Amino acid sequence: MDGKTTIVVTGASAGIGKATATLLLGQGYQVLGIARDFSQCNVDSNGFTAVEIDLSRLDELPARLEALTRSHSPINGLICCAGTGRFGSLEEFSCDQIRELIDLNLTSQIYMVRSLLPAMKRRGTGTIILMGSEAALVGGKRGAVYSAAKFGLRGLAQSLRQECAASGVRVSIINPGMVRTGFFDGLDFRPGDEEDNYILPEDVAAVALEILETRSGTVIDEINLSPQKKVIHFKK
Repeated sequence: MDGKTTIVVTGASAGIGKATATLLLGQGYQVLGIARDFSQCNVDSNGFTAVEIDLSRLDELPARLEALTRSHSPINGLICCAGTGRFGSLEEFSCDQIRELIDLNLTSQIYMVRSLLPAMKRRGTGTIILMGSEAALVGGKRGAVYSAAKFGLRGLAQSLRQECAASGVRVSIINPGMVRTGFFDGLDFRPGDEEDNYILPEDVAAVALEILETRSGTVIDEINLSPQKKVIHFKK
């Protein structure tokens, strides 16, 4: 692994994204961290560049990403960790809420890949890792919109895997179960408190690193991660 290898990590200010960025920096990677706000995030490394982009602002995204690819080249990999959760029966969602959830969890990821993929194909190398979810494997009660976005992301990964095979670009997706992060702060449920009730963001980051460092020519198509025991606590 080249110490100057540059990886873009979205959602890098917290949770899985921050854990992934931190692990990669420790392994000698250069990291371009994308997040809406880094004011509460301190990543102390010369290899880290914070890029404040609101991925939900789709109209502005193409121009922002074009500027990013022009100013930082080559970019060797992309790990899409940004996302948010909202759960409830479909009729509880407004049309604006549906659009916001799909825009951030699916459409912005497609935009990210679209902006970085051409240069990777031209160089004949690159790794794209999408962050799916257990909700991408099976739909569940109160999760229709979230699952729709994650199922779409999984379909994107499967199609890109075939499209990119001849070009030398690898495409993978990680589907974690319940990860103990701030994702649940605004929700009415959370994983249980025992260590085997949740996944840590560092667990997911370790899998992303393994995908990146797998021998060239070998692709890890999909990895599913689950807590040993699925326990859900509902907030009163």
